[in-house]
Amino acid sequence: MDHYAGIDVSLESSSVCVVDGTGKIVREAKIASETAAIIGWFASLGLDLSRIGLEAGPLSQWLYVTMKEAGLAVELLETRHVRTALQTMPVKTDRNDARGMAQLMRLGWFRPVHCKSPAAQETRALRTARKLVQSKLYDVEMCLRGILRGFGLKVGPTTPKRFERRIEELVAGRPTLEIVSKALLSAHKALLHEFDMFEKLVRAMARKDKRARLMMSAPGVGTIVALTYVSAIDDPSRFSSSKRVGPHFGLTPGKYQSSETGVSGRITKIGDAGVRTALYEAANVILTRPVKGSGLKSWATKLARRAGMKKAKVALARKLAVILHRMWVDGTPFAAHKAASTVVATA
Repeated sequence: MDHYAGIDVSLESSSVCVVDGTGKIVREAKIASETAAIIGWFASLGLDLSRIGLEAGPLSQWLYVTMKEAGLAVELLETRHVRTALQTMPVKTDRNDARGMAQLMRLGWFRPVHCKSPAAQETRALRTARKLVQSKLYDVEMCLRGILRGFGLKVGPTTPKRFERRIEELVAGRPTLEIVSKALLSAHKALLHEFDMFEKLVRAMARKDKRARLMMSAPGVGTIVALTYVSAIDDPSRFSSSKRVGPHFGLTPGKYQSSETGVSGRITKIGDAGVRTALYEAANVILTRPVKGSGLKSWATKLARRAGMKKAKVALARKLAVILHRMWVDGTPFAAHKAASTVVATA
C-alpha cells in the first residue's frame, strides 16, 4: 500500500505525519528541523512513501533540496493553496497542519512550487540586503531632516555627497543638535558606504549574467529589474507559454463568476511582490520617459487615455513580463518590431 507524508516545518522542530492510502494515520512524530534527523526518521520507517509534502518557506527550500538528493519523493506546496485547504480545521496546531498536508498529498490536491536554484537564492539575498540598507539610509536622512525642521532649520535639496556638509552647516553653534547630528551622520556614512558596495556588486552580477544582459536590452529594464526577473523565473521552461508569466506574478485581474453573476476585479497580486514592483517601475519608465523605436509606449499611451495611467502601467508591466520571457526562451534581444506586432495582436 502506498503511503504519504506531510511535514509542518518550524525553526526548531517539525511535525511529521504519515498516512496510508485510505487516509489512516500510520505514524506521527516531532523531529528536529535538521535534514539528517528528518531523512533518518523516514529511513527508519521502512515504508514506501509515494509523496512527501512541505509547505513552501525559507527552511522548506533547504530541506527540499537535501531530501530530494537523498532520493525522497518530496514536493514543495504552494502556501496560499495549503492555507485555504486547512482553513476547514477548527483547531490549528502544527500537528494538525502536518495531518492536513499528508491528506493533501494522498488526494493529490496540491499545487507544486518551483524550488529556486542556489544561484537564484543568492541573487535574491543580495537584492534583499541592498533594499534594506537603502531603506535605512532613507530613514536616517528623513529623521535628520525632521529633527532640524523643528528648529526652523531646512536642509532643502541636496546630494548624497553634500548632505553631511549641509547638516553640519545648519547645526553649527548648537551643542545638542551637533551631538545628535554627529551620531546620525556617522550611521548615514556607514550605510552609504555599504550601499555603494551593494550597488557595485549588483552591477557586476548583471554584467556577468547573460540572461540579465539580454533582459536589459528591453526599454525600461535596468540591472535591478533584470536581476529581479531572472532570479524569480529561474527556469523559463517551467512555463508552457509566455502568457502564463503575467498571472504567475499576479498581474491579471481576478474574476468572480457564479450563476448569472460575473465580476472582474483588480489584479490578483499573487506571487512575488518584488517582481510586480520591478515590472511596474519599468513600465513607469517607459511611459514617463523618452523611449524610441518601441510600440510598447504608443500602445500603453492609447490605453492610458481610455482606462487611466495607473491601469495602463499595470497592463504594460504584464506585457513586459510576457515579452521578457519570450526573449529569454528564444535567446534574442528586444526587437521593437516584434514587440509592436505582439501588442497589436493582443490589443
